[in-house]
Amino acid sequence: MSYSFSGIDHVQLAAPEGCEAEARYFFTGLLGWKEIDKPDMLKQRGGVWFQCGAHQVHIGVQKDFTPATKAHPAFLVRQLSEFRDYLLIHNVEVIDDDARKDEKVQRFYLNDPFGNRLEFMEYI
Repeated sequence: MSYSFSGIDHVQLAAPEGCEAEARYFFTGLLGWKEIDKPDMLKQRGGVWFQCGAHQVHIGVQKDFTPATKAHPAFLVRQLSEFRDYLLIHNVEVIDDDARKDEKVQRFYLNDPFGNRLEFMEYI
């Protein structure tokens, strides 16, 4: 076999038209991710892109939008419990999940402003 996978470039989440301001508030203002420029030829499609560690998260506009409530990206976080406390202080509802505690994984979920499920986790 002459090919191999080297990782993930980006994750795309869908959102309704006009989502950009709310996405910026949530992903940059609350989570602290840096907004990155979209290529000029993609700007007319709407949406916004962010940097999350070594990866990118693209928020794309989808007509007849329906949030992803089961399929989700999972983000690795250092000091997950501090991040969880920060979110609670900012009135973000987190959904704790200890299904992987035997594997020494702490994790929780939340919904982005558009109802998409996001997982945050840390190996302990």
